[in-house]
Amino acid sequence: MAYSDIRYETDGRLAFVTLARPEKLNALSNNLRGEVMHAMKEAEANKEVGVIILRAEGRAFSAGYDLSPSRTASEDSQFVHPRSGLPDTGSTHPGPMEWSRHVVATNWTIWELAKPVVAQIQGYCLAGGTELATICDFRICAEDAQIGYPPVRAMTTMDMMWAPWHLPMAKAREFAYVGDSLTGAQMAQLGWANYAVPGNELAGFTEAFARRMAHIDNDMLMYSKRAVNRQYEVMGIRTGLWSGTEIQGLSTYRPAASEWGKRVREDGLKSALEWRDGPFRDNRGRYDSAPHERAVASGQGPGSSYA
Repeated sequence: MAYSDIRYETDGRLAFVTLARPEKLNALSNNLRGEVMHAMKEAEANKEVGVIILRAEGRAFSAGYDLSPSRTASEDSQFVHPRSGLPDTGSTHPGPMEWSRHVVATNWTIWELAKPVVAQIQGYCLAGGTELATICDFRICAEDAQIGYPPVRAMTTMDMMWAPWHLPMAKAREFAYVGDSLTGAQMAQLGWANYAVPGNELAGFTEAFARRMAHIDNDMLMYSKRAVNRQYEVMGIRTGLWSGTEIQGLSTYRPAASEWGKRVREDGLKSALEWRDGPFRDNRGRYDSAPHERAVASGQGPGSSYA
């Protein structure tokens, strides 16, 4: 199967799924996400493969969901549903505020996959990139990777509210309220990442970690993964993540949400991102053109979803 936005390779007991939009910082377009899930299932069906590594080309794991027009899949894409244009999750998600519900439904594919997935993370891992990495079984980061969720500053709440499941309460709140980035080293200390290593050692360390696990037979790995997953499900992770999607939908209707949508429409996406991050002086807010002293967002009427 020919992919355009990812690469898929196997090497002995390992499969490698590589995000391949480095010029877009591996922004998660609908087609790319569909290709990732298709490749995961290819690896799952290959009896020779025991462990999957999810990695990325270039200087970022992923800057998040593609917010530009290029997010839309082409009409001839084989990797999205022909009615929805989204990766197929069994629903066309027809409602007006269904984006986060679709995100969580898609990510359950990796959760239920019969084989463990190891995320190899360098550079930026933001917003939707954190959600994709979090749903994997393991995360290995470059020490200087930047993991954060800046959309909560002006857009909506987290699409997949994973923070309380992976971080101590105080840090989960900080991550979900403010969106500031933490380094890979910090995220390893907090327990989100299994390991943080120097960037020049990341690929080799991740592969060695995966190959060590791949000495275990596939059925044993499947049952171990299933046993751990079911414990978290008994504790309520499915209900928690699903309920988070409802709050995300509500957050798009708060009055100030209209300001984000208005700025995207009138000034363009890059300018809107500078406005969002300006007071925080990171991400797009680092630029001199960003409004570092802007007023707190306010708006009237129903919000505008970025989905």
